[in-house]
Amino acid sequence: MEERGFYATGKRKTAVARVWLRPGNGNIKINNTPMDNYFSRGTSKMILQQPLELTNTAEKFDVIATAKGGGHSGQAGAIKHGISRALLLSDPGLRAILKKAGFLTRDSRIKERKKYGQRGARARFQYSKR
Repeated sequence: MEERGFYATGKRKTAVARVWLRPGNGNIKINNTPMDNYFSRGTSKMILQQPLELTNTAEKFDVIATAKGGGHSGQAGAIKHGISRALLLSDPGLRAILKKAGFLTRDSRIKERKKYGQRGARARFQYSKR
């Protein structure tokens, strides 16, 4: 399995990311685009690299990811989740570190549906006595 790499799926809100970890020197590509070109915000780049930096494997693996759905923040979180799960496959001993940091937990928050007869999910029409 080592020569082909490790595959995992990461999710956050409505974003889904397919992540492959391959032995390499730390290159990260998202949708065939270098990370620096795909994410313009520094926070998104930082979020992606958190699991690799925490486990000291940033220079050991190349990350190839395809992200769909959600926005940039959701996609960054989904890729982070996928990287964490793939790292777990590469070395099960990392589970305690990743679990304690909360990187193995899927962020399941999604938009609540609008209820019939109302303005929104929770918003109600204003009550009028007369």
